[in-house]
Amino acid sequence: MLLVKNIGTLQTPVGSFPHSGAAQGENRKLKDAAILIEDGLIRSIAPDGALPEGAGRAETVLDAGGRLVTPGLVDCHTHMVFGGWRQGEVPLKLRGASYLDILAAGGGILDTVRHTRDASEEALFEKSMGFLDEMLSLGVTAVESKSGYGLDRENEWKQLRVNRRLDEAHPVEVVSTFLGAHAVPPEYTGRAEEYVDLLCGQVLPAVAAEHLAEFCDVFCETGVFDVPQSRKLLQAAKALGLGLRIHADEIDELGGAALAGELGAVSAEHLIATGERGMDAMAKGGVIADLLPGTSFYLGKTYAPAREMIARGIPVAIASDFNPGSCPSLNLQLCMNLGYLKYRMTPEEVLTAVTVNAACSLGRGDRLGTLEPGKQADLVLWNAPDLETLVYRFGGNLAGTVVKKGRVVRP
Repeated sequence: MLLVKNIGTLQTPVGSFPHSGAAQGENRKLKDAAILIEDGLIRSIAPDGALPEGAGRAETVLDAGGRLVTPGLVDCHTHMVFGGWRQGEVPLKLRGASYLDILAAGGGILDTVRHTRDASEEALFEKSMGFLDEMLSLGVTAVESKSGYGLDRENEWKQLRVNRRLDEAHPVEVVSTFLGAHAVPPEYTGRAEEYVDLLCGQVLPAVAAEHLAEFCDVFCETGVFDVPQSRKLLQAAKALGLGLRIHADEIDELGGAALAGELGAVSAEHLIATGERGMDAMAKGGVIADLLPGTSFYLGKTYAPAREMIARGIPVAIASDFNPGSCPSLNLQLCMNLGYLKYRMTPEEVLTAVTVNAACSLGRGDRLGTLEPGKQADLVLWNAPDLETLVYRFGGNLAGTVVKKGRVVRP
């Protein structure tokens, strides 16, 4: 049993559902609070200097020293299992080359595909374990990890096996997504439809049968996979019991957000170019908007219309999009800062976006993302007095002690 006492402010969303509209900005704030944790779960919470019933039986006592305590952060969109890096693309971007220009020339995702295919499973595992260590140090306690840098069965499987091993070996929970439709592989150049048929007919059934992923994603974008191809793939995934995610409207408003609403996807991601039609479909379909401000920052793009989405009743989550090309940063705290400054979200809306809404995006809202009795005891003691300070200060790391499943995993 663990007692966390002398909490200056305990701040958390409440509930196990995606928070939208006004609810996105509603947090519970308890002053001078204490949390009693037993068997990895929150047993009780007491405010105003009181101690929870049974606190005297706690074997371990953690003094928060008047600091801010929130739920552990959830990063619901990453591409963290990859070979190589892509620092050589930066000069091309600075000279004006677009993402699609670089991809068409065999760079971008396809460059990472070559390095990932060449890398051993063990090398990818060790590299990704280092990333998880860094994420944990920043207050992240659960993360989504996509495949998509293999683009053939052998190497997609290799990434998905690494995801499974990471989840078993590291305190940070890893949720696996199959993204075999991240790009058209070189051997299928000019034959995207044939590649989609291969994924639907052979690869997806095996992914589902071997329980290698919980979700299926597709890059629905100009020059990659169009809406009919994306629909075919996601319908096949849905029929096999996989949850649906979609890279949508990052560069052009192709119709990916509208497709997400049509199919009832769990999430649509990026959404920089999404307009009214896409947002209306997402709101109607109950789709969570996973927004990625770090990518906009790194590429010098405009930012997704977060305020309009909140106004339309779309639940907004914020994630890092950590990958070797368009966002080589896994700092979710920085993305919180950008959500505050660039999306113009309130501190409360930002906290909801990286906790309960992100957890719901990963199908874990029933046990992650809030600090309430019965929920899993994932929490962060911040080196900050309040949430306003956390989203105000940027460029550093304000995470202090991290507790995962009731165990101190970062002192």
